[in-house]
Amino acid sequence: MSTKSVDVVLIGGGIMSATLGTMIKQLQPDWSILIFEQLSEVGQESSNPWNNAGTGHAALAELNYMPEAPDGSLETSRAVNINEQFQVSRQFWSSLVKEGVLPDPTSFINPTPHMTFVRGEDNVDYLRRRYELLKNEPLFEGIEFSDDPKVIYKWAPLLMRQRQKGEKIAATRIETGTDVDFGSLTHQLIDYLVANGAELHTESEVKKLKKQKDGSWNVVTRDRVGNTPHTYNAKFVFVGAGGHALPLLQKAHIPEIKGFGGFPISGQFFRTDNPAVVAQHQAKVYGKAAVGAPPMSVPHLDTRVVDGQASLLFGPYAGFSPKFLKSSSWLDLPASIRLHNIGPMLAVARDNVDLMKYLIGELLASKKKKLEALQEFMPTAKAEDWYLITAGQRVQVMKKDPKRGGVLQFGTEVITAADGSIAGLLGASPGASTAVPIMIDLVKRCFPQQYPEWEKKLGKLIPSFGTKLNENKRQAEKAIESTAKVLELERG
Repeated sequence: MSTKSVDVVLIGGGIMSATLGTMIKQLQPDWSILIFEQLSEVGQESSNPWNNAGTGHAALAELNYMPEAPDGSLETSRAVNINEQFQVSRQFWSSLVKEGVLPDPTSFINPTPHMTFVRGEDNVDYLRRRYELLKNEPLFEGIEFSDDPKVIYKWAPLLMRQRQKGEKIAATRIETGTDVDFGSLTHQLIDYLVANGAELHTESEVKKLKKQKDGSWNVVTRDRVGNTPHTYNAKFVFVGAGGHALPLLQKAHIPEIKGFGGFPISGQFFRTDNPAVVAQHQAKVYGKAAVGAPPMSVPHLDTRVVDGQASLLFGPYAGFSPKFLKSSSWLDLPASIRLHNIGPMLAVARDNVDLMKYLIGELLASKKKKLEALQEFMPTAKAEDWYLITAGQRVQVMKKDPKRGGVLQFGTEVITAADGSIAGLLGASPGASTAVPIMIDLVKRCFPQQYPEWEKKLGKLIPSFGTKLNENKRQAEKAIESTAKVLELERG
């Protein structure tokens, strides 16, 4: 059987592979690209709009990006950094809109105010102090704070109707937030790649990754229909398979994956499509996470726009499943255990008892209990208007730590082989929203010979490339305004 040779193999048909493939096609149009997706179409796991919050994470409302230190102090650097990264993604998408790669920006991104909403005197004090710091940051210009129920009612009436009088509450709002359909974006980017010579193989599962003497990789796949095996040879392999990235990188036997494990967390959302309810809420409203809850479990009441149709989501309600993908095996977690990662995994279990208790409580919660959590946000919520949907799986990174033996990391991490011939992405949040800067870092690490030439092209695709927008107020305003115009985010 002959082995087809290509420049790049992308494993997984989600937003990460779509972003990297599009970036490479823009930077090096003559390179050949193969994409493998084990499902019947792309963008059906974490990139699917009903499997994620679709926020366009910019730290405008997500309080976990600006936690309170033990001494009560607050620090803005992480929130600013997340926002910087999202602005890079926006600029990249804007360039693709101008090129016609993404012909209709409203099909994947829409203007949606981002809000926070907290209850209780301590939380109100925290939110006020957060606002006082962020209002001076150029990328957060326009942020508003209020503890006046009448003002908050104007911003988001569903938060205030039938709320108990005298309750200590506060909210912030910034109108430049967005709602992003990463499923639609993924489809459009991969359509562009296929139209420009890339090959897409759906229902094709990668079974083996074997490095060759010349530094290339043999990628062995098997058709899910017909069970036919195939072998391809690639100069570079990217593993963008969501939760399944860990076992695939383990199959590659690269030293860099040693010590890494995965902690899968499942979840559910309440969803309503009732036009009478949906019409009363136009915002993404984030609250504060419960004690012991993982950051991706911060409660939020979100406007979602999918295929032009608006809905509301509330959640997520976290749970546990040993699967690494919604469509994968119940044996994923035990099958990922190795001698080199069992120590860090046990250390994580020892140090995260509160998280375990929280997940067990979520698993045991009845639908009535879940509705009560929604009613804390929206007192008028009625059971007949809402139904539960299952969210995507999130596999958090567990890795070695010199002090504690192992740590659970709520973020994303790029694993790259020493020679740059293979790389993969582990983790979840903020994930898709920062896909573009993540992939810029990846190509810099994996293609050091080509990167100096590519920098010029990246500068054209991303006007702020190599600078920090937040350090220059005028530049920040210009970047936000110009991308808003191209992406049709301007408000009348």
